[in-house]
Amino acid sequence: MSTPLVVSLSGLELRSLDSCADFAAELDRRSVPLSLLISPKPTDLDSRDRRSPVLGWVADRLMRRDTVSLHGFARVSPGLRSRLAPAARLPAHEAGLRLVAASAVLEQAGLRTHTFIPPRWLASPGTVLAAQRRGFAVCADAMGVRDLGTGSVLRSRIRLLGPGEVAEPWWCRALVLGAGRAARRGRAVRLAVDAQTLVKPAVRHAILDAVDLALHHGANPVTYASFARATSEVARIPKPRIPHEAW
Repeated sequence: MSTPLVVSLSGLELRSLDSCADFAAELDRRSVPLSLLISPKPTDLDSRDRRSPVLGWVADRLMRRDTVSLHGFARVSPGLRSRLAPAARLPAHEAGLRLVAASAVLEQAGLRTHTFIPPRWLASPGTVLAAQRRGFAVCADAMGVRDLGTGSVLRSRIRLLGPGEVAEPWWCRALVLGAGRAARRGRAVRLAVDAQTLVKPAVRHAILDAVDLALHHGANPVTYASFARATSEVARIPKPRIPHEAW
């Protein structure tokens, strides 16, 4: 399997749409597809209005090589949220219920996907099991990408520049050098971008420089949806044993 390069974009909303479109155009010039991470929350989309500019832009991107991934769970009421386990410790039954609700929100907006990205890129064993049971083909977390059909895992950590990260020059430089070093060694390069940060020139330039360097070292641009097929070529590892309490 060639060295994969995945660029994901999350946090889509109307006020950042122009920046996202400019960024996507830069990737188009490099023949790099985007994995659009869609959260089932009003900040990412308005499922009641299919004519919304955000959904219209997503639909246009899907006509290209871009794909959609479900990012996180549907929002719950404040009272219920306080009683729910953190996403990284969710048991399978509870995670399954929340996945059903989240998938329904996307379907109401006219979107469907078999790829799941857990909240904050952290998935409990129960969440992985629930995603598999609910028909998802791929689950990508902070440390790797899992083909839920075969159990194969591509070990690769996410490289993130989001609202909570510092856009200092040294941080951006570390991102670029880290991506180049990984690609040179034949390791997958996974770059995660939050739409809000694209208004910062330093962040935008760092991501594009990281993409260019990875491409220079022979990385192959793909989306998370492609891992349902691609990870079968990676050395398989045993499926994780799901503790009884995760059920």
